[in-house]
Amino acid sequence: MNKDGHVLNGALLAIGLGVILTVDPTAGPILEGTNGESTADAAWALAGDVGRSIAALSLPVILGALFPDVDTAFGRHRKTLHNLPVLGIFLAFPYLFGNLQFVWIGVATHYVLDIVGSKRGIALWYPFSSTEYGFPTGVATSSKWAIRVTVLVTLVELGILFAVHNYLVALDTPLTEATNLIAALVGV
Repeated sequence: MNKDGHVLNGALLAIGLGVILTVDPTAGPILEGTNGESTADAAWALAGDVGRSIAALSLPVILGALFPDVDTAFGRHRKTLHNLPVLGIFLAFPYLFGNLQFVWIGVATHYVLDIVGSKRGIALWYPFSSTEYGFPTGVATSSKWAIRVTVLVTLVELGILFAVHNYLVALDTPLTEATNLIAALVGV
């Protein structure tokens, strides 16, 4: 995908994640007032919470979605910054420094979009291997289908993030706690 596709992917992810992280589907009616009825105040409060969440997520997710393409200025595009070791750095960053919690989502979804959405794929194991991995489902970045494929891939990503957030581990869980939860799930 091209930069426009990655910005669109990041923006849609920020909106979707803003809703996913704000609205708890297990909490019952989300617009309920103190007497059990839906109120305009409850709707405005929810809209404000979702808006703040989207605003907080937009910059890190969009920057993460754009970061791998920095390798167009140096190194080898779709290799130097499009690989699992780089993603590992972004996954470890919040654990080590306590910030950039959601940048990794932008980086990871950039990879997914390049693997699933484009014809070329990426070198996941670079610098250990230059082999590029991709699915046959991809389209050329200049294709009339590129935006549609970007939106479709983003919707699938949001579905997966929703499932992870609601059924595995909350995406806003501190990394040390999430690591312990995942270790307990796999029996480590």
